[in-house]
Formats: sequence, structure tokens, C-alpha cells
Amino acid sequence: MKKEIHPNYNTEAMIKCACGNIIKTGSTKKEMEMEICSDCHPFFTGKEKLIDSTGRVEKFRARLESSKAKQEKIKKTASKATASKAKKEATKEKKEAAK
Repeated sequence: MKKEIHPNYNTEAMIKCACGNIIKTGSTKKEMEMEICSDCHPFFTGKEKLIDSTGRVEKFRARLESSKAKQEKIKKTASKATASKAKKEATKEKKEAAK
């Protein structure tokens, strides 16, 4: 390493959070401030709340149900079509056998 070109490293640097938590660490800055830390973040404190203000979950569920209904309808029509085809073929075979 070259001398006198690197910043000074402080082993007693402090990070201050808006909630009042102070974290001691090593850094090139002596003091830093932050808005949120692991002591006050909702994910880490267990106070996380899911806010669905636009109703996105309900919209998704409704869309999912409608797609399931469409798929069932397609299956029913497909099975009816194959059944009618089978009936037509059976009647053709009967007519040919009768000749």
C-alpha cells in the first residue's frame, strides 16, 4: 500500500439511528446517521403489516376463480364434443355393418 493516499480508518465509528440505537463499528467516517435499523424496522420487530389498499389480492383471487371456471367449461365442452364424435362414428359403423 502506498503511504498517505488512503483515508484514516476509525475503529470506534458510530452509526446513529433515528430510534436512538447506536451501533459501534469500523469505518472511514467517525459518525453516520440512518433512518431505520434492525431494532426499529417492522420486519425484524415482528410488527410488519400487510396493507392492501387497492384490493389487489381480491382482484387476483377473482381473476383466478374466473380462469378456473373457464378451464372447467372448456373441459366440459371438449368432453361433449368427443362424446358426440364417438356417437357419430358408432352410428356410421352400424350403418356400414347393416349394408
